[in-house]
Amino acid sequence: MSVKVRLKRTGTRNNHCFRIVVMDVRSSRDGKAIEELGLYDPKHKNENLDMERYQYWLGVGALPSETVKLIAARAEEGRKLGDKEKAPRLSKKAKAKIEAEEKAAAKAAAEAAAAAEAPAASAE
Repeated sequence: MSVKVRLKRTGTRNNHCFRIVVMDVRSSRDGKAIEELGLYDPKHKNENLDMERYQYWLGVGALPSETVKLIAARAEEGRKLGDKEKAPRLSKKAKAKIEAEEKAAAKAAAEAAAAAEAPAASAE
């Protein structure tokens, strides 16, 4: 019997939630599970996984799905789904404004350096 650790969909339409379960490969997605190991709720950024049982099933020969591998990796590292930080995204106008400020600052620095050199050159 081939066994997989995968997600079983629960919840209602447009409000999905998943259980992390151990199932026979031949069973349907929402079929009878051998054991439930935890839950994964992407909408509310909640995930829960019993790592002891997960490691047991891997040791016995169960193969995890890609999503379950990612959830387990986060659980081992102590990270949570909601901890992911997004890099700030700037609009084209904001980028252009920042570039213009940088150019103005560089130009001012170059003028200041030229002004500092002019009195030194005239003193010689």
